[in-house]
Amino acid sequence: ALVLLLLSLLGLAAAGKLLVVPVDGSHWLSMREVLDILAQRGHEVVVLAPEVSLHIKPSKNFMMKMYSVPYTQEEMEKDFKAFLHTSFEEGSFIERFLNVYEHMKKLGNMSAACCQHLLQNKELMRFLEDSKFDALLTDPVVPCGVILAEHLSLPSVYFLRGIPCGLDFEATQCPNPPSYVPRAFTQLTDRMTFLQRVKNLLFDTQNLFLCDFAFDPFSKLASEFLQREVTVQDLLRKGSVWLLRLEFVLDYPRPLMPNIIPIGGVNCAHK
Repeated sequence: ALVLLLLSLLGLAAAGKLLVVPVDGSHWLSMREVLDILAQRGHEVVVLAPEVSLHIKPSKNFMMKMYSVPYTQEEMEKDFKAFLHTSFEEGSFIERFLNVYEHMKKLGNMSAACCQHLLQNKELMRFLEDSKFDALLTDPVVPCGVILAEHLSLPSVYFLRGIPCGLDFEATQCPNPPSYVPRAFTQLTDRMTFLQRVKNLLFDTQNLFLCDFAFDPFSKLASEFLQREVTVQDLLRKGSVWLLRLEFVLDYPRPLMPNIIPIGGVNCAHK
């Protein structure tokens, strides 16, 4: 009888209470299937979502808590479409970089404003503080969930493809030498001549600009909300588990830290 009681308690302990702070668009489409499976396995899932979104919709598999945002559906869709169009344009590196920079800045400002509205929602914050979650799952490409995990003192699980300007490499201290690893927009492979390695190094300087405009608003927001000076990189370092949607058959192989798990297969079609 005692053994049966202990086994039943282990079954109860297997399920947890998960807070999810997703990112809209294709990021959410990859995460949604994982949440469905977690719910089927007995976990309680609560998703924080803005009232205006592209794909984040209610589901019977999880609870959804909504919050208001300072922009309309039309404004958001217009900016997303402009960014996607720019991403596939041809032209010189300088032309592509400046276009992507401009549109990423617009999306970054929109994301920061969305995050600010979430963090300033006192009623929602009280609900989250009282709910006693076990962990927080988020895509740190928009680091709002990272800020929230620090505020709630929750272990965080990151579900991501990558972070602009290579901030994920720095936060995890993974080697990423420009002498060997091809950078975005270079169209180089792992086999480079000396001059190509120099070109790869020069392309890496774009990250100095991308990091500043992409994450500086969130660093200021985090410092104000947490009431201490902090950067996004400081918060990212506290991630418990990094679930990378990478597959080394398609992506450039690289060293991984013990808490980084490649899950590229999660995006594969299955029968």
